[in-house]
Amino acid sequence: MATWDLSVTVEDLGPDAPPIKISVTSDLHIGGVFLKLVEKTQLTKDWSDHALWWEQKQQWLLRTNWTLDKCGVHADARLIFTQQHKPVRLGLPNGVTLKMRACFSSPVFRTVIGICRILNIRRPEELSLLRPVEEKKKKKDKDSSGEEYDITHLPLSAGSGHILCNGMPAHFAESPKTEDAYKMLSVSQPSPPPEAMAKLYRPASVVDKTHIHSRWLDSSRSLMQQGIKENDKVCLRFKYYTFHDVDPKFDAVRLTQLYEQARWAILLEDIDCTEEEMMLFGALQYHIGKLSLTQGEVSSSQGMDDLDSALKSLEVKMVGESNSTDMLDNMTAPELTDYLKIFRPKKLTLKGYKQFWCKFQNTAICYYKSKEDRYGEPIQQLELKGCEAAPEVNVAGQKFCIKLLIPAPEGMNEIYLRCENEKQYSQWMAACKLASKGLTLLDSSYQSEVNNIQSFLSMQRSNSAAASAQTDESINTHSLVSPRYHKKYKPKQLTPRILEAYQNVAQLSLTSAMLKFQQIWQALPDFGISYFMVRFKGSRKDEVLGIANNRLIRIDLGVGDVVKTWRYNNMRQWNVNWDIKQVAIEFDGNINIAFSCVNADCKIVHEYIGGYIFMSTRSREQSDTLNEELFHKLTGGHDAL
Repeated sequence: MATWDLSVTVEDLGPDAPPIKISVTSDLHIGGVFLKLVEKTQLTKDWSDHALWWEQKQQWLLRTNWTLDKCGVHADARLIFTQQHKPVRLGLPNGVTLKMRACFSSPVFRTVIGICRILNIRRPEELSLLRPVEEKKKKKDKDSSGEEYDITHLPLSAGSGHILCNGMPAHFAESPKTEDAYKMLSVSQPSPPPEAMAKLYRPASVVDKTHIHSRWLDSSRSLMQQGIKENDKVCLRFKYYTFHDVDPKFDAVRLTQLYEQARWAILLEDIDCTEEEMMLFGALQYHIGKLSLTQGEVSSSQGMDDLDSALKSLEVKMVGESNSTDMLDNMTAPELTDYLKIFRPKKLTLKGYKQFWCKFQNTAICYYKSKEDRYGEPIQQLELKGCEAAPEVNVAGQKFCIKLLIPAPEGMNEIYLRCENEKQYSQWMAACKLASKGLTLLDSSYQSEVNNIQSFLSMQRSNSAAASAQTDESINTHSLVSPRYHKKYKPKQLTPRILEAYQNVAQLSLTSAMLKFQQIWQALPDFGISYFMVRFKGSRKDEVLGIANNRLIRIDLGVGDVVKTWRYNNMRQWNVNWDIKQVAIEFDGNINIAFSCVNADCKIVHEYIGGYIFMSTRSREQSDTLNEELFHKLTGGHDAL
């Protein structure tokens, strides 16, 4: 067989070194090319992490037993012999940049698993990488990048075991430098000064939010294939809002980074909340900040805190198990009946709330003119399966309303329920939330949902007597509430309100406060929705598609109202026409929708839907085994691995 010359650039020889020419035949396998290159360079070093990158085709040649002919490599190929693991600057949810080595040759899904293993973050499938927002730099701001932690020297095998040393993974206990990096990862960071916060990117509208989500990297292709170079910056974020099996005992880093992502989403107005909720978020941040400063040492002082949290999580895990045994005793569903005020907004109407006798049955609310009429036909039965239930609450003003958006053939019907007091509101709101997921009052989570809502409301109650004693304390309100409230109130007005809310959370431990912050964040109506600009088939205008962990939401771009909701559990199939970049989905009842993406690749939307369906297949019994093949089948598209 004829021999021919193959030119290969060897990165280790330096940027100015000419390509090395080696004589090859078409039946030489890739491993043989490696061997010839190593002999020709005459460098004595560990070459085990090196591989060939084919520049024109933008692909790695990783199958060492394939021949050049089978790979399609000819004499005109520009090949680079380079390391597969290279340094990357990783932007973390807490705003700190960490320099570490990551795999540039495997799919991003596996690269993230490798990153999370080193950082000691469990459940890596919930995270992914996205390109950072391009910052407009002024000439004066040359060195404004902030502090970087460097852990590029850690071995690639680090983090494979759960060996703890001084309360941290063994590979972080090697030197004071790595210990500092671990503290940065596992302890909440103080907020940057107001000037630095003012420079951070803040989405001003739902359109801006669609731009954020268009920056996610493709999980089935490598970093190198997506144009990420050595020492480039990429951001690590929680992408799928289904946090499986959070255990404070093992999840110090995961819990802290999740708290930081939630905190910044609220401070930068990525998610909306009410004024009372914002004061509570501010109080919890203030409390967590105070505890984190004293927490300095990640050591045995955390023991009791961890034990407390571990017992709580064990209690949560056992609720389901214990309830299943005595389920037979409680087969009759608890009835929820009471007088509620109902309001149905219609165009050009000024009618207010009207009182009815309401009965919650299975996943529906039936309402009657009065209690005496309850044995007859109801005025109407509202089926809540697949509905949206959002709180409209002002504790100080004693306003407890539930806003329901109920699916109807032509869109969503809007209905408001007004409750008399906190107790009634907690019971009905919990029932509506469960019914929206297709669950009844028999479900074991009903009582805990009621308790969660009640504890959240009690935290928003004013405690002015206790707060007035502390008003002189200096608080940096800029780092605790979003810019909207700085325009509305002066710091001296905000401080007493935050301290008032602080009285209700001051007794919480650090872990409990972080868990409480995340619990309240997850209860916000807009929690966990990723927005994309799309154009539905047959429509002439752009609209917004919201993707959540259990549903798709069609949103009117002009008004911002929810037009329609589709649940994943009603989905039969979805597919993508890659030629015209259109996503088509079929639901039960012969409902078909199709849309194309305006400002993002439709692969990102396809991956989101497939990713959420993959997340729903996980169970606690599977422990840490991850079905990577299933993930790529559901998210990979036409070039799936």
